Amino acid sequence: MSLSCVYSRARIGLESPLVTVEVHLANGLPAFNIVGLPEASVKESKDRVRSAIINCGYEFPAKRITVNLAPADLPKEGGRFDLPIAVGILAASEQLPAVDLSQYEFAGELALSGELRAIVGEIPVAMASNQSKRTLIIPTQNIEQASWVKQAKIHAISHLTQLFSHFAGQQVLPLVTDKIMAEEMAELDQTLDMSDVMGQPLAKRALEIAASGGHNLLFIGPPGTGKTMLASRLAGILPPMTENEALQVAAIQSISHQGITRKSWFTRPFRAPHHTASSAALVGGGSQPKPGEITLAHNGVLFLDELPEFERKVLDVLREPMESGEVTISRALHKQCFPARFQLIAAMNPSPTGFYNDQRSTPEQVLRYLNRLSGPFLDRIDIQIEVARLPRGTWAQSSQKNESSAQVQQRVRVCRTIQLERQGKANAHISSSELKRYCDLNTDDNEFLELAVEKLGLSTRAHHKILKIARTLADMEGSLNICNKHLVEALSYRAMDRLLRHLMNAVSV
Repeated sequence: MSLSCVYSRARIGLESPLVTVEVHLANGLPAFNIVGLPEASVKESKDRVRSAIINCGYEFPAKRITVNLAPADLPKEGGRFDLPIAVGILAASEQLPAVDLSQYEFAGELALSGELRAIVGEIPVAMASNQSKRTLIIPTQNIEQASWVKQAKIHAISHLTQLFSHFAGQQVLPLVTDKIMAEEMAELDQTLDMSDVMGQPLAKRALEIAASGGHNLLFIGPPGTGKTMLASRLAGILPPMTENEALQVAAIQSISHQGITRKSWFTRPFRAPHHTASSAALVGGGSQPKPGEITLAHNGVLFLDELPEFERKVLDVLREPMESGEVTISRALHKQCFPARFQLIAAMNPSPTGFYNDQRSTPEQVLRYLNRLSGPFLDRIDIQIEVARLPRGTWAQSSQKNESSAQVQQRVRVCRTIQLERQGKANAHISSSELKRYCDLNTDDNEFLELAVEKLGLSTRAHHKILKIARTLADMEGSLNICNKHLVEALSYRAMDRLLRHLMNAVSV
């Protein structure tokens, strides 16, 4: 047999499309050609594969070798094709025992000695091979994360010679059965606990509401009031991820060279990019698109500190992902879609000097500072709350025991369960067409809200967000219907609107 066919997987973002590695041995002058749109790293596999085969004691065929990576229009990059190419050559030259290779998929980079090195993106590969009902053979270094894909059939090898023993039935490779369980990983990070935050009951209340309904949140206040401290505690009070959510996060981190371990698998991501970050750093980019901060924050928290210090155009690129939950990066030859269902929490000072009433800046200067944030961007932030300076006597009461993150998280989990049973998602993700069904008001409350929206000059999007916050407040109380007090409290979380109106009046005078 001079022709063999082996299956592998390419890496295109979070997708792992099937690649068929066809190897043909023909008579003629010895040559080794790889076709099928291989990049430089794939072309270099010729030397790695030749040395590995020879150093493992096999005979490298002195024939004209042609390797076709199909489909031909799909770009191939990385060293992951070393192992399938080597297996194809050995099978075509009949140096491997006769076995049905169509039941297997291979991925791994070869060392010159024949040892296997780790690849990037093992979780998407394991998910794709599981859907195709094939057995995956990958390097031992990748087995921990790949084994998190339930029901996947996976063999781990550390050296090319192990394949001969496995196919010959001499030393069969065991299937990996070390599956990670959600119950083992649902451990709360005790290093950032809500009990460390002194005072700020209103800010804590807003944080719990945001966690309960998945709402975006903006803290406005002078320096040293605990805005960053509060924001860093949000991830600790959010409900634990489901196994499907955790697998999505792990897949993103596996293609982004982010460290992930068994102990951190069920921990929600918390990303805090610096305010000098570019648009590409946030949404992703590159000739071969790679995930940005908003994708790395998928199913977790994106924290933007010193919000007005970010460039306006950088913040505005977040507007579409905040609505759709995904980001699409388009290039000349192809486009790539990444998930980006994150919860935004931001913090900012009310003026360039830190205080808007310290006589160091005029209302015009403060208004110019706040105008760095566009109206459409602010419109997508559900809760906007002022964080005041700690009142006198707070430090004296510091010995009082505050609620821990575990206590708050328990209430959040109960509230989120109510939402999932009712509509299958968090309140913040209720669509406009579903508002009438899940956020219905009686006639009096509806007239009250419409009058308030008109007086405050709020947009339709802000109107909808007030309804969603009120729905969350009702769920926190266990109320079936939204009441007037829920609407009043939801309307109170519009601190930026009040601040802007105050400044506009001051400037006009």
